[in-house]
Amino acid sequence: MTKNEAKVLTVSDGVVSGTREDRSGAALAELLSGNGFEVVERAVCPDEIDLVSTALRALASKFSGLVVTTGGTGFAPRDITPEATMLVIERGAPGLAEAMRAASPLGRLTRGTAGTIGNCLVLNVPGSPNGAVECVRAVLDVLPHALGLLTGAHDPHPLAD
Repeated sequence: MTKNEAKVLTVSDGVVSGTREDRSGAALAELLSGNGFEVVERAVCPDEIDLVSTALRALASKFSGLVVTTGGTGFAPRDITPEATMLVIERGAPGLAEAMRAASPLGRLTRGTAGTIGNCLVLNVPGSPNGAVECVRAVLDVLPHALGLLTGAHDPHPLAD
């Protein structure tokens, strides 16, 4: 069985400048690797709407798989990841975003979104390692099927067992 591929984008001025360690990106890579995904790329970019949307387009270009962003989903003035994501996604996946928000009481404070770019599924999760992992765990069980639907590898209407 082939593994689904994943990429992780950390959106953080601190990580880019070297004043903060990318703990959430590392936690996501570990979670995904331990759950059947091959993490093929990790990237970082500052909290700038144009740079985040450009990074997402580049990560999704000629790629079939999962792209998870971590950081920039809160209420701080520079938290612009959902806005940047909305500029590039083709179709929203509100059920995934809502499931991630419901993962914990603090999830109500995230503005993260989810959607597709071509054959990629994009998820925005918080920048804290625990918040990032909780959010992805909340939808981990449906991700392989969602990715299979995007690529045409799964029957969209399987017969009941």
